[in-house]
Amino acid sequence: MEALTGTNPTNKDHLWWQTGIIYQIYPRSFQDASGDGVGDLKGIIQRLDYLQWLGVDCIWLSPIYPSPMADFGYDISDYQGVHPLFGTMEDFDELLDHVHGRGMKLILDLVPNHTSDQHPWFLESRSSRDNPKRDWYIWHDGGENGALPNNWLSVFGGHAWEWDETTQQYYYHAFLKQQPDLNWRNPEVQQAMMDVMHFWLRKGVDGFRVDVMWHMVKDAQLRNNPVAPNSAFDENDLIYEYHDPVYSTDQPEVHEIVRMMRKVTNEYEGRVLIGEIYLPIQKLVTYYGLNQSGAHLPFNFKLLSLPWDSKQIAGAIDEYEGALPADGWPNWVLGNHDQPRIASRVGRSQARVAAMLLLTLRGTPTIYYGDEICMRDVPIPPDEIVDPQGLNMPDRNISRDPGRTPMQWNAGENAGFSDAKPWLRLPDSFRRVNVDLQKEDPESMLSLYRSLITLRKRQPAFQTGQYTPVYSDKQLIAYIRENDLDRFLVVLNLSHRPAYLRPKNEHFEGEIIVSTEAERIGLRVDNNLLLSGDEGLIVRLER
Repeated sequence: MEALTGTNPTNKDHLWWQTGIIYQIYPRSFQDASGDGVGDLKGIIQRLDYLQWLGVDCIWLSPIYPSPMADFGYDISDYQGVHPLFGTMEDFDELLDHVHGRGMKLILDLVPNHTSDQHPWFLESRSSRDNPKRDWYIWHDGGENGALPNNWLSVFGGHAWEWDETTQQYYYHAFLKQQPDLNWRNPEVQQAMMDVMHFWLRKGVDGFRVDVMWHMVKDAQLRNNPVAPNSAFDENDLIYEYHDPVYSTDQPEVHEIVRMMRKVTNEYEGRVLIGEIYLPIQKLVTYYGLNQSGAHLPFNFKLLSLPWDSKQIAGAIDEYEGALPADGWPNWVLGNHDQPRIASRVGRSQARVAAMLLLTLRGTPTIYYGDEICMRDVPIPPDEIVDPQGLNMPDRNISRDPGRTPMQWNAGENAGFSDAKPWLRLPDSFRRVNVDLQKEDPESMLSLYRSLITLRKRQPAFQTGQYTPVYSDKQLIAYIRENDLDRFLVVLNLSHRPAYLRPKNEHFEGEIIVSTEAERIGLRVDNNLLLSGDEGLIVRLER
């Protein structure tokens, strides 16, 4: 997949989260060491050699905290513990030691917008109207004759207000009714969550990915959300996308909360704060904060949300680069636990092109476990669906289970994931789509990923160099990555048909060093480039 030479001079002016690669692990699905069919912390420890071999620099763990699992860990009942399903705090400490011992980093998912309805804070809050923690959550009498406080809807479908019979008020939940939203306007809530951050940072975790960061503060007046322009849904459908959530999310005051989180993070050397934010680019970049007082990396999901169209993607890349604050560091995400897998969205052949795009753009890339072996969404029978989003809206076919299935390690029983029946089913194809087989195949997706990661590590131009757009049309995206020492041309064909790059204002000469088509490696390029359908290549240019 590659022909690489040279060494990596140190990037002394950049931090690890700028030069490194983040790898997301969904703990339930990575490796089961206890034999109960669910992944755990000891299982992750068993697979650290693989992650080190792959070349990633940082592991991001989806939630491992105690939880009733109404939303598989995103409903937390104790922010300072480990769910027995995943192991013990001693297991976590061991994992952290092993990760750091390999020169890698580990970040945790922090879920500060809401808790479980079984969290002691909420149990106190709902016990009576005069409980000291009553104002830790968002309570409201509602309107006349028991009317809802407003028209806000849950992301998981239905109304976002739940009636509490004991205290005769509604509480707000942006997601499940078992996930009541905290009232971040309350200073006591702010301090409690800062204490949670201190707890884990003192343990040595290298930062946090903050869940639904833009949801944390709501409109103080609880005003109704307007109907979304061109909404495809009817009001009676009670579908979240019917409204434009201008009052239930992205309030100006949220940036003060993010500043608090950044301040805590900055008290510990070399830590990172990442924000999950699904917003247009112009709003997204505000979460960097003034003078870098916000999130280090507000997650950029454009490669997840846009159609796989070369002109739209090229335009989004340039819009993003142009919108970044002067001190803002870019980042790119191709997949996560909430979205269909890239190979299911664009197909196996284009998933290879997407990998090259992710790992050659300027900024920090995040890889979702399994994407590096081209795992696809697995069809889950209706009676096996466990994701609440899928269960609540069965007719929409939006269950997230298909993209959360166990990692496919080998062709053995249960794909090497577990000795027991896995919590979600595996695809029938796991015997020919797995890590062990692809390690031995120089033309596999895994070999391509490793080649791209190796290139990125050896060539600072890809880690910290400049990005310059060259050309885009209805098939191609082409750009330059360069620093003072090296210059590379990346050309990606996002279509299935042959495409041609014929530069008019610049002459390109060089050698193809990485390609999705192994036969092209080592070939000379003299200006005109011919690409097959679904091909991507990297050319080391002669300066």
